[in-house]
Amino acid sequence: MSIRRSLVRNSLVLLAALSALSACKKDPPAPPGPIAPPTTDTPAQYGTPFAGVPNREDAVMYQVNMRAFSQSGNFAGVTARLDSIKALGVNVLYLMPIYPIGTDSKSVNSPYAVKDYRAVNPEFGTFTDLRALVDAAHARGLSVMLDWVANHTSFDHPWITQHPDWYVHDAAGAIKSVSNGTVTYPDVAQLDFTNAAMRREMISAMKSWVYTANVDGFRCDYADFQPGDFWKQTTDTLRNVRTHKLLLLAEGTRAVNFTSGFDYNFGFSFYGGIYNVYRNNQPATAFDGLNASEYAGATGTQQVVRYITNHDVNGSDGTPVGLFGGNAGAMSAFVIAACYKGVPLIYNGQEAGMTTPITFPFTSVKVAWGRHSDVKRAYQELLATRAASPALRTGTPTPYSTANVCAFTKTAGQEQALVLVNVRNAPTTYPVPAALANTTWTNALQGGPFAVGTTVALPAYGYLVLKK
Repeated sequence: MSIRRSLVRNSLVLLAALSALSACKKDPPAPPGPIAPPTTDTPAQYGTPFAGVPNREDAVMYQVNMRAFSQSGNFAGVTARLDSIKALGVNVLYLMPIYPIGTDSKSVNSPYAVKDYRAVNPEFGTFTDLRALVDAAHARGLSVMLDWVANHTSFDHPWITQHPDWYVHDAAGAIKSVSNGTVTYPDVAQLDFTNAAMRREMISAMKSWVYTANVDGFRCDYADFQPGDFWKQTTDTLRNVRTHKLLLLAEGTRAVNFTSGFDYNFGFSFYGGIYNVYRNNQPATAFDGLNASEYAGATGTQQVVRYITNHDVNGSDGTPVGLFGGNAGAMSAFVIAACYKGVPLIYNGQEAGMTTPITFPFTSVKVAWGRHSDVKRAYQELLATRAASPALRTGTPTPYSTANVCAFTKTAGQEQALVLVNVRNAPTTYPVPAALANTTWTNALQGGPFAVGTTVALPAYGYLVLKK
């Protein structure tokens, strides 16, 4: 989740537990009577709806933390580097919250403490600057997804005084801060999702950005902690914007997020698996079962977004370079996240081999661009190979992992891919199972034929991506 948290490593475990519990519970009761649709006022459409939004299974996401991304820390700083982002091989730009944030006495300068759902944070520039960024992204074939913080507002949001009934109150009548049952976040006020009027206004504000800024979707923060029928109401409303193809990502793990209409859930458990395999010497077979558990409830082409870092864990756990054994270990971990199953996400600076974490509230560190061109080249080669291969992108995986090697095939139509990743910082020999032994492939990254015998030698953190 993306509420500020001081102990994200522990909270990751807690979130998994809470999500598992929430999957077994019924959603909080819906407001009495039928749920009225959001207000029907529709702003005029700015620009032309983008025709290049990828199918959800073909997305490759890039998360931008505006404060850290450039020296200027604003929309213009992102616009200036769009060519570099595009060259990486991504097609969806995901912007962390762009809205004005709370400045009251409880504020901790969090981008996730929203003060106005319909405005742009002047820290990042003007509304015109945002439109310029979206226009420039579209011109390069990049979709733009906004971060939406539905669960809570800052304590100086106008709703606090104008609509106090839109919030949850304690026994003494005071508006409650957000709590996940273990940790309380005193800077943000918990909205009441049994209030139909609040839900209508929330969804109306969300929908307005599709028209006024011509955006292509939303990543929905902390999505496991609102009732599923609220998200169903939201996704139904957004899907009725027939002029736009929208991508909707739940930052959550519940199966109900899929049935509520989201395209994606978030791969919390997969990140936990990577952490445990690389940091705690767990066997590489740990990844195999996650392909079933994380996809519970998914149908058709619904996906899980998988990553080796994001703004939360980068600040709490450290950078991929620090966590997973240098640039080689980080890249091997990304190969698994990007190729095994699901949609990959890259956090800004990851491709630059950053060693300094970007810590909350993301104001003390700037991404150091251009220092590790070899790292960026490795990302480009992998993502280009993935984009050109139906098997790597959306094929059905079959596991062949051992304790030290994450191994799997993927099949789509007549194409088959074989991926072998050494998850240890030492050379290893992979015993090839009989089903794959003595076969000939093409090295998808380096070109040329590759003969797979009865064993394959892999260097420390080495990986192979083969296809035929």
